[in-house]
Amino acid sequence: AYINDLKQLFDSNCIDVYNNNNKRNGAYSWGSYDTLPYVLLNFEGNFNDVSTIAHELGHSMHSLYSHKRQEYHDSGYPIFLAEIASTVNEILLNEYLYRNATSREDKITYLVDFLDKVRTTIVRQTMFAEFEKIIHEKENEGVPLTSEKLCNIYYDLNKLYFGPNVVSDEEIKYEWSRIPHFYTSFYVYKYATGLSSAIALASNILDNKPNAKEAYLEFLSSGGKDYPLNILKKAGVDMTNPESIQISFDLFSKKLEELKTLL
Repeated sequence: AYINDLKQLFDSNCIDVYNNNNKRNGAYSWGSYDTLPYVLLNFEGNFNDVSTIAHELGHSMHSLYSHKRQEYHDSGYPIFLAEIASTVNEILLNEYLYRNATSREDKITYLVDFLDKVRTTIVRQTMFAEFEKIIHEKENEGVPLTSEKLCNIYYDLNKLYFGPNVVSDEEIKYEWSRIPHFYTSFYVYKYATGLSSAIALASNILDNKPNAKEAYLEFLSSGGKDYPLNILKKAGVDMTNPESIQISFDLFSKKLEELKTLL
């Protein structure tokens, strides 16, 4: 059913595929309650582009099913759930390509892609969230937030999160100033919880757990009809339980060992 509905989106002319003059960068899925979801992207056919279309169509299928199944006032899904369907598709695509790769180089490419997703989305975005938490606490305490203080906090967190085996050069301390998400308070951690949830859901599907696919389709159809944690619990992921996040790190360790073997 999912594949048939996905094919209908591909065949419905609602994907603006190619680069064009003055076309905006990036990729987006958008629409309204009574339209198909529209995807805007710049597709050139490389691996990242294929992963991007999988990502955006994850959003589109989430919207398509939620709009079909829910009344208007419950059809929109909250930001806590918004990056899950998109990254489930990325994880499934990566695993498919890795399992079917015939060359050592391709296998290395897909392993590094997965490891980088976890590093940049779970580890780094959690570091962002802790930086945000610290600076808001200092503001509440009346501590002046000078650029020097912000830089030092960010630099210390980089050293803490990535450890002594990664070089945290002096320039990294300025990075906080170019991250726009810090101007939308407490947004970044949802990337980390989203990918953690996505890896758990994708693992359930790939491991053929009983009712995993049905539970995932129910998740896609739920919109915002309940609290996000409850919707995820019904799909088989309890984000109040540390084990749901540990799945991501266990898979990271497994993939890292596979990469070491190939290298």
